[in-house]
Amino acid sequence: MSVLPIVTYPDPILERPCAPVTAFDRRLGRLLDDMYETMLAADGVGLAAPQIGVAEQIAVIDVGDEHGRIELINPVVIEARGEQVDVEGCLSFPGLFGEVPRAKFVKVRAQNRRGRPFVLSATGFLARALQHEIDHLRGVLFTSKVVRYCDLEELEG
Repeated sequence: MSVLPIVTYPDPILERPCAPVTAFDRRLGRLLDDMYETMLAADGVGLAAPQIGVAEQIAVIDVGDEHGRIELINPVVIEARGEQVDVEGCLSFPGLFGEVPRAKFVKVRAQNRRGRPFVLSATGFLARALQHEIDHLRGVLFTSKVVRYCDLEELEG
């Protein structure tokens, strides 16, 4: 596995919708493994393929809960309800944090690395992470949803 360079804003790939994945092969498996390794090395909880320069609908998430490592291929939010507002950051915006409203509950349909479909329901922090990464695959950045920016002193205090 390899740690890959993370693309930062204003690279245009971050604001482009990604193509669906059609080939579920070894290349995809290696990419998922490298993305996970890259996310962990950067101390992140999620990473979308455009953040490593790949314009495909692929994301990995691990918020440290019982779900562990989640791999999402061609994910779609099929249900969302409620609202939560909390602080988010992004590996493509180092040092930038802001309060972002998100659905409190989401149900996501996606495929695994072998192309098998699955549905995942989530609340709280995992729901937030899922929405953030799926937004990346649509070319939507968290900065477009921030209601208030925060500085590091606020977060540490």
